[in-house]
Amino acid sequence: MEKKSPYKTICFSIFGNLGLAGIKISAGILGNSYALIADGIESVSDVFSSSLVFLGLKYAEKPADENHPYGHGKIEPLITFLVVGFLIASALLIAYQGYQNILTPQKSPKAWTLILLGIIILWKEISYRVVLSNSKLTGSTSLKADAWHHRSDAITSVAAFIGISISLLFGEGFETADDWAALFASGIILFNAYLIFRPALGEILDEDVYEGLSLRIKEIAKDISGVMAVEKCHIRKAGMSYCVDIHIIVNGKITVKEGHDIAHTFKDTLQKRIPSLTSILIHVEPDYRDICLKCKNI
Repeated sequence: MEKKSPYKTICFSIFGNLGLAGIKISAGILGNSYALIADGIESVSDVFSSSLVFLGLKYAEKPADENHPYGHGKIEPLITFLVVGFLIASALLIAYQGYQNILTPQKSPKAWTLILLGIIILWKEISYRVVLSNSKLTGSTSLKADAWHHRSDAITSVAAFIGISISLLFGEGFETADDWAALFASGIILFNAYLIFRPALGEILDEDVYEGLSLRIKEIAKDISGVMAVEKCHIRKAGMSYCVDIHIIVNGKITVKEGHDIAHTFKDTLQKRIPSLTSILIHVEPDYRDICLKCKNI
């Protein structure tokens, strides 16, 4: 299957967040809603984080060279860590300002801000689904992090919608509901930051958690003449690509060259059917049953 390009999706995120940031902050100031301003602040951080993702993906696609024989894909989880840093910073800023506003008497937000928030929630959820779909097609960890930026933005907007609604419905004494909503949203953002951070950390530590890909490789092995079984299949991720170490079992009576040819056929087939496998190391093991039978006959 042909690899999908993530760059149009990243540009969609950058320009979408840039426009929303201006709308949210302006509406928050005019409509007297700090939760909406907080939402706009997060959108500003999204613009910077999406720009980092774009640059990181560009670098990750650089081909392997003498100093980087496995390519430059490891830059992607590092970029994801920076994106998580933006999420944490924006969440803490929102929480601090929300707390300050709770301590200060506030006016209730304007009712028209609810209409705007409803439109924003719908747009951010659509954006989340678009970017997440592309992250699955490309296998990009940082693109998935960018998708969760959209989802956290939608959650912040939902919290703002609820806070403003409470403030307007109950009136005097509930003016700070909007700011409590901003505090609640900051906690959700921090939790999402952890959910994004954990898979990226696993990628840096070369966790082998790709059972689906491993099963697909073993299925392909069944089509290769001479491969009796796949003894081991270890997979690690590098950006949008995968590095695989495979041990195959072949007839112990064949020559070294025949075993070598079988391994090459298997490797070529894997690269053709799964283009995301950029580094494939195949170790050939003889069928131990043949060796044992030979030993008994000596």
